[in-house]
Amino acid sequence: MNGPVAPPELAPEVIEGVRDWLARRPGHLTPHRVAEALRAAGRPVGDATVLAAYETLRRDVVGAGPLEPLLREPGVTDVLVNGAEQVFIDRGAGLEPAAVSFPDEASVRRLAQRLAAAAGRRLDDATPYADVRLADGTRFHAVLAPLARPGTTISLRVPRQRAFELAELVASGMVTAPGAELLTRLVARRLAFLVTGGTGSGKTTLLDALLSLAPPEERLVVVEDSSELRPRHPHVVGLEARPANIEGAGLVEVRTLVRQALRMRPDRLVVGEVRGAEVVDLLAALNTGHEGGCGTLHANSAADVPARVEALALAAGLGREAAHSQLASALDVVLHLQRVGGQRLLVEIAVPRREPSGLVVMETAVSWAGGQVREGPAARVLSERLS
Repeated sequence: MNGPVAPPELAPEVIEGVRDWLARRPGHLTPHRVAEALRAAGRPVGDATVLAAYETLRRDVVGAGPLEPLLREPGVTDVLVNGAEQVFIDRGAGLEPAAVSFPDEASVRRLAQRLAAAAGRRLDDATPYADVRLADGTRFHAVLAPLARPGTTISLRVPRQRAFELAELVASGMVTAPGAELLTRLVARRLAFLVTGGTGSGKTTLLDALLSLAPPEERLVVVEDSSELRPRHPHVVGLEARPANIEGAGLVEVRTLVRQALRMRPDRLVVGEVRGAEVVDLLAALNTGHEGGCGTLHANSAADVPARVEALALAAGLGREAAHSQLASALDVVLHLQRVGGQRLLVEIAVPRREPSGLVVMETAVSWAGGQVREGPAARVLSERLS
């Protein structure tokens, strides 16, 4: 007995002809209307042909089009499109090419514009980029050609359905068992900390797991530019920033939400990603009785954290000396992550130390390299803070 027959491959010009016919005659997308369009173009209208054309067009108007199956694959964290012919996915071990492509640049542009419009954002030659969260929680970013080469780029960050537990991060090798014990004590002692690292190093994953360790009677108020944190905790209030709409109104910045969060009786104030002026309000909060506050910060190393905080604070109008003074008294610990050979690893725990000049430097308390645990000069300070 013969197996099922694969649907025929339809030439791009056939699909375009059907699309144009449907555009001139408004109505719902149905197989019957697709068959009418094929007949009008003098094309064959067998069931397989009609269904192949219908499925191709349906993917253009539903979800993420041809990228939808990739977003549904288990373990996929990112889907990246570089023009019509290059599509990559990340399953947590680095980028790999996907067996998906687009017929042409126009189809990539059309998908990007449709996804942006679904989130209420404009994406055209006047506004050629967009950064939004889609209805299912997927983070969407796009830049239109010719600003982007080799064509329109689309970046999709897939939301996790649940937070990983710390034990799972130990099993995956991201955190060692002794490291997990230190992190558990850090949360229990309500120390203020930042999780640092580069893009895709696992900052949000680790922060999610640590927030899940907070006692259930505590109230967590989480402020994010784009909602990603999903801690396993019974009392989480999330505040998400909002970009301006098409008319340029309605902007709500992270800094504004941090100020609102302070009026919501948080037991722990969490800033999902510190990337702007909100650093000033976060440091002020951690210096005025809000223990256990935390967040993530892009930094190449733990040693770079004071310079990163200083730069963000200066842009917000806080002087260098004041920024370092606030940082010294607000922050207890920095947890630094790196991607090593495609794997995300906790590589260092550091604590801030204020020098006689008044500037803050980070000192290593514990580091992990090549599976070896090394105590640094600040090991005793960390031990005292965890006691």
